[in-house]
Amino acid sequence: MFGVPLGEVAWLTAAVVVAGVVTGFLAGLFGIGGGAVIVPVLYEIFRVLYVPEEVRMQLCIGTSLAIILPTTILSYRAHRAKGLVLWEVVRSWALATVLGVAAGSLIAAYAPPAVFKIAFALLASGIATKLLLGRESWRLGNDLPVRRLAMPGYGFAIGLAASLMGISGGSLSAMVLTLYGKPIHNAVATSAALGVPIAVAGSIGYVLAGLRHEALLPPFSLGFVSLLGVVVMAPISSFFAPYGARLAHALPRRQLEVGLGLYLLAVSLRFAAGILMPQVD
Repeated sequence: MFGVPLGEVAWLTAAVVVAGVVTGFLAGLFGIGGGAVIVPVLYEIFRVLYVPEEVRMQLCIGTSLAIILPTTILSYRAHRAKGLVLWEVVRSWALATVLGVAAGSLIAAYAPPAVFKIAFALLASGIATKLLLGRESWRLGNDLPVRRLAMPGYGFAIGLAASLMGISGGSLSAMVLTLYGKPIHNAVATSAALGVPIAVAGSIGYVLAGLRHEALLPPFSLGFVSLLGVVVMAPISSFFAPYGARLAHALPRRQLEVGLGLYLLAVSLRFAAGILMPQVD
């Protein structure tokens, strides 16, 4: 780990405060609090602070998973109280999602940063396409598949994708469930329940994955988790989220979907540009 000069810590703290404000407002505006917002914001902050490119993306993802863990738990408890969780889906997917997260954490320990940029760009652009072009009538089937490997397969894929993107997997699992005809409220509640093991396993996995890269990481990092980022950013983003939510309530749902879709598309293009033109990073 680097030394801990006061000047560097001051800059890092100030940058994370700004990131918390931006993240909280965007999360409130678009109704999400995961890596789709946090990872891109942290990436630009860590780039300005000269965090080495070899570990920058992994640090963003691990920190994002740790930041969203408390929110994910609170969200799950709220949805459970309303009785909307589809427990048969949780039982079918939970173990498989954790295994997917474990696979993603293992990749984080050894894979080059381009892997994570490609994963984030592809997944974010896929979600953006669904938001911009999708219709409620889109279906993969009238009910979830009953084949023995199909359900755990979805769980593993969601866990792997979430751990490579730094999210709790809510947007992915909810999208799969609605494409199989599940009501949106049940899909969101079930996604919140699945998000807890994903965020817990992902946070632990990225801590362990980053231990071998300790010399490249900034002050107050525990593996691929910036403790300063978690401690400072989480409460600030929570404080500013209601301000974004107020604006969201004044806008039609379709405008919010388009806005989030365009944001994710812009982020995807930004990471794609970083892969094709390394000087951008």
